[in-house]
Amino acid sequence: MTTRLYYTDAYRTTFTARVVDRSPDGHRVYLDQTAFYPTSGGQPHDVGSLGGIPIVDVIDEDERIAHVLAAALPETPADALDGTVDWDRRFDHMQQHTGQHLLSALFEDLFGARTVSVHFGPDTSTLDLDAESLSAEQLAQAEARANAAVAEARPVSVSFEDAATAAGLRKPSDRGGTLRIVTIETLDRSACGGTHVRSTSEIGAILLRGTERVRKSTRVAFVCGQRALRRARRDFEALTQIAAALSSSIDDAPTAIAAHMERFKDAESARKRMDRELTTFRARERYDAAEPGANGVRTIVVRDAGSMDELRTLAQAAIALPRAIVIGVLAGPPSVLVAASEDSGVDAGKAIKERLARAGGRGGGSPRIAQGSVPDVATAESLVNDLLSARI
Repeated sequence: MTTRLYYTDAYRTTFTARVVDRSPDGHRVYLDQTAFYPTSGGQPHDVGSLGGIPIVDVIDEDERIAHVLAAALPETPADALDGTVDWDRRFDHMQQHTGQHLLSALFEDLFGARTVSVHFGPDTSTLDLDAESLSAEQLAQAEARANAAVAEARPVSVSFEDAATAAGLRKPSDRGGTLRIVTIETLDRSACGGTHVRSTSEIGAILLRGTERVRKSTRVAFVCGQRALRRARRDFEALTQIAAALSSSIDDAPTAIAAHMERFKDAESARKRMDRELTTFRARERYDAAEPGANGVRTIVVRDAGSMDELRTLAQAAIALPRAIVIGVLAGPPSVLVAASEDSGVDAGKAIKERLARAGGRGGGSPRIAQGSVPDVATAESLVNDLLSARI
């Protein structure tokens, strides 16, 4: 059994231990005691060094803890090895985990939203709440209350209590025997094996980053302590760049963006209107250039469209004119389109469907406009020539 030093002192970063077991390759080592926290309860593992060798993973194996090393431990190690925990990573995890306890307690107290799961990521942590949704006002209220609790410097303590008599837990534990209880004075009592700070003041600033719907839960993203400061700095730098691009102050940036977006919408509407007018003009130009057949129908062949959307737009404008047929071909991807005005006497869908099947292509459409893809450009051109020779 490995004695877990972090259970009683999360601030301990150095220790000496004896090797009690190891894997044949020397990369997996077991000690009689350790200060390294293993991945557990959503909290990532510690890193650091053992006997001067970097630790890349720490794994909880129930009664003992495996330390995975970046290099093999010598076959005849010293009687005792010195371990050093990376304090920056450890303290960051302590801030995030204690911040999560505080937020979970406050969300339940303020809105009756119980925490159903948590995740501590490398940049952002999350907690899932059994709530349909949370408003921006509720998030702001929870964030303000959490930071007020940080300022109050409430003690955070660890105790060991019998599961049968432990009372006032935020979430009942299904474990028996002795429980490790983490208590935030007058705010929260939770059974937890993680590492925590001694006072809410050490959590530092708490910043809620937003929510998303996950199945029947609401996921809240948050950062604490140095992470919150780094995130706030990046947000400020991004806002500064945005404001500079808009020639405005940061405070005026939202109004400036709204004004720019309104102008962009107006410009986009004007562009689309001009595109329609230009397409109508081009369609009319091609229509006038096409000689009417014996039946008075004009057939327009289009080989220079840049895309199927452009081709369809041109065809729709052309068949709005009397007795018109459009046959279009694209090289990439190899495709054919047929469009026919109502008074042309042609069913576009029927005209193209059988030909596509014979050519190894696929597609279809309505009597007015139809399209399909074919294996190659040569096949597309052959299909167009067949349509023209048959006069559709």
